[in-house]
Formats: sequence, structure tokens, C-alpha cells
Amino acid sequence: MENILSVLIFFPLLAALLGILVSKETIRVYGITVAAIEFLLTLWLWFAFDGSNGGFQFIEYMPLISDFGINYYLGVDGISLFIVVMAALMTLIGIIALGEVKKLKNMIISLLLLEVAMIGVFVSLDAIVFYLFWEFSLVPMLYIIGYWGGEKRLYAAIKFFLYTFAGSLIMLVGMLYVAYVYQSVSGVWSFALTDWYALVLPLSVQKWLFWAFFLGFAIKVPMFPFHTWLPYAHGQAPTIGSVILAAVLLKMGTYGFVRFSLPMFPDASVAYILPVAVIAIIMIIYTAMVAYAQKDMKQVVAYSSISHMGVIVLGTFAMNVEGIAGSVFLMLSHGIVSGALFLLVGVIYDRRHTKLMSEFGGLASVMPKYAVIFGIMLMASVGLPLTIGFVGEYLSLAGIFKVSPTMALLGGFSIILGAVYMLSLYKKSFFGPVTKEENRKLSDLNGRELTALVPLVAIVVWLGVYPKPVLAPIDTSVKALVKFMNEKAQTPEAKTVIHVSKSTKEAR
Repeated sequence: MENILSVLIFFPLLAALLGILVSKETIRVYGITVAAIEFLLTLWLWFAFDGSNGGFQFIEYMPLISDFGINYYLGVDGISLFIVVMAALMTLIGIIALGEVKKLKNMIISLLLLEVAMIGVFVSLDAIVFYLFWEFSLVPMLYIIGYWGGEKRLYAAIKFFLYTFAGSLIMLVGMLYVAYVYQSVSGVWSFALTDWYALVLPLSVQKWLFWAFFLGFAIKVPMFPFHTWLPYAHGQAPTIGSVILAAVLLKMGTYGFVRFSLPMFPDASVAYILPVAVIAIIMIIYTAMVAYAQKDMKQVVAYSSISHMGVIVLGTFAMNVEGIAGSVFLMLSHGIVSGALFLLVGVIYDRRHTKLMSEFGGLASVMPKYAVIFGIMLMASVGLPLTIGFVGEYLSLAGIFKVSPTMALLGGFSIILGAVYMLSLYKKSFFGPVTKEENRKLSDLNGRELTALVPLVAIVVWLGVYPKPVLAPIDTSVKALVKFMNEKAQTPEAKTVIHVSKSTKEAR
């Protein structure tokens, strides 16, 4: 299918506009149908993708503002392909799981518009087009948090917007400067990433630009100390908002590191491995401890999400095939698992209108299906072997181990601490006697909830046991990326650190 990437972007946009005309009674079916078609299109993209080719595929190019080198330039490789698939999947799952909400039509239209932005970010190869989709994603999420959120929803929505918007403005300045440098060297303007990759910048320039892009991406992840907006956003957002935020939107930041920072500034990336790794380790350990101290189930999952994002950052800046491929795979596993955990917290909140662990106890005897699925996702979250969480964490830590065994050891605390706070949550909420009479009559998972959660369970087990269908294309593109970074690097230190070692297949 020609122009498949444009179809993936504009189909949900057209559907969102047409959704205005759909009746309130049929909007849910309409939304599920649109999201399902979009997901099937991403599966077709996966099927047609050549996993042995590490470069960009399905390229689309059309001039927009030729005088300034701004073009409609799209493409995917093994790094972005599966994030696109995950974005479509989690949008579909989120719409299926939607309970009764006020102004359901507005919610579904907002989710479809958010899907447009998410897909656009991950397939854009022009920096300005990337930036437009990046900024557009703030609008529907701001509306979702601000309208359907909790008591402090406006504060949470504004904080989310201001943090991420401020970071993206600094990133925009960096983009404009790179375009200026390219114009100075070549005589023409261009915002195409493939053109920017060819730029060989002095280390001093790379360092300044590295931090300009780093701030934009780090706030989105969010990295310490910019993480304070996320617990508020999760705490006040409706369930679907937390699902999409954790599963997909946070990955824009880590994806940005892989797509922009590493190939454009390889020498600076190596020079700043230590400070970035220290920040990532603080994320891992500090937010894990904060998660253990929480009394609210959703806040435990929120801080857990930040901790696991720290492992992704650590693997990304390992600057080798194992680490980067592991971090990309961990983006996917974190999206699936954290999204499922937020859905599960939403299930119990819909029934009891509280997320405090002290209000529960003995849920395993009252809601056995719920307890089993929660337990599986919990194990995937802590990285239990044969679950999806193990593969990415192992490869990320194996990659950083080659750079520094000490960093790998400290990063490995994510597994230990994750087990502590997640098992503590599970023990308090699911085991022991039923202490609250209100909990004795709770209904177990219904058909709609099972339809949303069972596919995620299947993916967690399938890719935990057999990750090759996803990991192999990622590995191919990451090897091409690392080889390019090694060839572009100018300093001896960078060439030593950046190297194409064993593939992830051989590492396993």
C-alpha cells in the first residue's frame, strides 16, 4: 500500500472530524471500529516491513516550504515501527476499556486526535513536522486531564503543559540552530534528519546542542529533577489519560534521544554518559523508594513508571547495540505493562471510587480473575524471566555493564526495589482477610474489561518467551545506527565507547 504512513496519520484525523456527526449512542462502537482499523493498518505495516533492512522504509516526501527546507518527510525503521504499532494498540485498548464517562463523544474524538499526534511524532523525518506533531499532542492530553480529571485536574493539566511546552521551546531553538549550521555549510536550508545526520559538528557545538535537545526530551520522559509533573498528571488524569500518557507519550522523550541526540551528537553523547547515567540511576532508586512510601495504588504505579523509564535512559546511553536495542524493547514492554497496570487500577477505582490500599485487602478471594491478571502484570513490571519486562531490562543492563559494571549494579536495583514496592502493594490489596464490608460484593472483571486486558496478558507472555519477531528488526536498525555513530564520531574516546559488538541474538 502506497502512502501507508500518511494513511496512518490522517485516517484517525478524518475519523475524528466525522465523529462530530456520529450520534452519542453509537460513538463508542464508532471509536472502537476506527481504532481497530488503525491497529490493523499498523499490523500490515509490520508485515510489509523488511526486517533485514536497518534503514528507513515506506518513505514519503513532499515539499512544504521549499525556501526554508521544510518538507513532509516520513519514514520508519525497526526503532520506530513497533512504537507505532504499540501506539495504535494502546489507543484501541483504551477505547475498549472506557467506562461510562461524561461527554463520551468528546473523549473519543480527543483520543483519535491524540493518536494522530503520536503516530506523526514517530514517523516524521523532518524536524519541523516532528515538532508540530510533538506540540499538537499536548492539546488533546491537556483537555483529557483538565476536563475528565480529579479535583486538582486544572493544576495538574497546566503543570503538565507548562513543563513540556517549556522544554520543547528550548528544543526548538536547538533545531533552528542546527538548520542554520546546515545552511552555512551547504548553502541550502534543510530540516530533514537524514541531512542533519551528515553534519560533522565540533565537540564544543555538539555539547551545547546536546543539552538543548536533552532538556526537551528529558522533561517529556520525565527525568529527575523534571519528574514532578508526572505524579500530578497521573494522579488527576482519568484512567484512559494515564494509560496513553504512560504507554506512549513518555516514549516520545526516550525515542527523541535515539532519533536525534545519539546520531547527531555522538561525541557529546559519549562525553555526557556519566552525568546522564547518574540522573538515570537517581530516577531508578529515588522514585522506587518514593513508590514504596505511597498509600495510593495509582501513585505507586506512577512512580514505578518513572523508575523504569530510568532503566530505558540508562540502556540508551550505553551507546552499544545491546543497550540501545534493549532500551527500545523496554519502551514497548513498559508501554504494555504500565498501561495495563493503570487500567487495572482504574477497574478497582470504578467500583470503589478510592485507590487507597488501606481500603482493600483480600481482593484475591473476591475478584480472582482481577487478581490473576494483576499478578501477571506485576511480575512483568519487576522483570520476571519469561515475561516481556525481563528482555528489555536484561539487555539494557547488559549494555551499560560494558560501559561501567558499577552503573549496571546500581541500575539493577530497579529489579529489587520494584519487587519490594509491587509485592507490598499486592500483599496489602489482595491477600489476607476481607477487612471492608464494601469489598465483599465487588464484581469481578466483566466482558469489556477482559476484552481490553487479556490481549495485553497474551503479549506479555508471548514476547517474554519469544521476543525475536520484535527484537530482530530492532536489532538490525540499532546496529546500523551504532555503526553510523562510530563512523561519525571524531574523538578517540567516542570511537572506543561506540562500537558494534555482538548482536542481541548473540548476547542472549
